[in-house]
Amino acid sequence: MIDGPLRPFGGAMMQALSPEAIVRDIEESYASRLGPGGIPRVNDDGPRKVVGLISPHAGYMYSGPGAAHCYARLAADQRPDVVVVIGVNHGSRNALSAIQTSGAWQTPLGIVPIEEEMARRIADALPELKDSASAMEDEHSLEVQLPFLQHLYGDTFSLVPIMIASEPLPFCLTAGTIVAHAMAGRNAVVIASTDMTHYGLPSEVKRQDAGLIEFMLRLDAEGFWHARERSRASVCGYAPVTATLAAAKALGAVRGEKLSYYTSGEIHPGTVVGYASVALVRD
Repeated sequence: MIDGPLRPFGGAMMQALSPEAIVRDIEESYASRLGPGGIPRVNDDGPRKVVGLISPHAGYMYSGPGAAHCYARLAADQRPDVVVVIGVNHGSRNALSAIQTSGAWQTPLGIVPIEEEMARRIADALPELKDSASAMEDEHSLEVQLPFLQHLYGDTFSLVPIMIASEPLPFCLTAGTIVAHAMAGRNAVVIASTDMTHYGLPSEVKRQDAGLIEFMLRLDAEGFWHARERSRASVCGYAPVTATLAAAKALGAVRGEKLSYYTSGEIHPGTVVGYASVALVRD
């Protein structure tokens, strides 16, 4: 029995999809020419060196192959028991930053319970996060990650969903440290959900994103923040990325691995959005 709110799947990007349609989209993402090339198998003897991921979150037609690179890397690294997903608030519910500390999320692939102890530790230490499932109802950046996880791990993991609005740098660094403390000693992974530069000439988008990705690979949360601010790059999840880089470094990650980068122009010609996939790993 779920003790707490059940957050249903159905944000603007994903509503009305059947289980079969979601599985088909996920498997096509893995097999895509921009994806990792095949559906991964979970390696139960993997080294468990992946501390965090930076994964894109547009509709699967666009972001799916990039996300597939992230989840193929995670599958090779064993099974996490807990997944902390830090998404961006795209403007819903008065631009709140929020967390859900009880209950579950439901997608067409099943129910994912909230890891209540970890979520409450984070909420207690960071009161700026409103404890609210309803605040996340219309936010796709969180929910699009779950079917990939369910496709790999079924019902064997639990979730801590966090949504960050346009918060300042000190908040993001503090949030990352608090998340790391809550994750310490647990078989857990933290995922930042973001797309990269939105709209522009492909050459400009790629150049700008390449500079920002370098800070991700160095686990430089402050450097990433300031570079994004200087360039005014329209990276929607810059706050989740900053928090996740800080959390991963505190958890012992020593480098980032660039798994994939492409733009929406490689799928559909026109103005483009960048999609980066990065793993944050320890030795």
